[in-house]
Amino acid sequence: QVQLVESGGGLVQAGGSLRLSCASSVRTSTNVYKGWFRQAPGKEREFVAAIQWSTRSTYYADSVKDRFTISMDNAANTLYLQMNSLKPEDTAVYYCASGGMGSLRDGTRYLYWGQGTQVTVSS
Repeated sequence: QVQLVESGGGLVQAGGSLRLSCASSVRTSTNVYKGWFRQAPGKEREFVAAIQWSTRSTYYADSVKDRFTISMDNAANTLYLQMNSLKPEDTAVYYCASGGMGSLRDGTRYLYWGQGTQVTVSS
């Protein structure tokens, strides 16, 4: 059973930065995607960013492009999301997901999910 544990969320002022981490209990298969999604109160879960584990190709939602960076440490089985220039609209619970295949922006295509970490951006 794969377990994903997120950390790094918190309260930050607009314009600030946070770095989220997602540690996996098992080594990641090379032919899958790992990603970050978020869900704000009253809204549907949305795609934030994804990385293809073998090629390290990265993909971003338009709303976070040029502000967020997804990266990985394969040796540590850890996924990261560096978030800069944060905005109040980035406030949400952020989830990491693993085992994604096919459509990387579709959360239903990922097998494993973390418990989520709260990010709150004050104006």
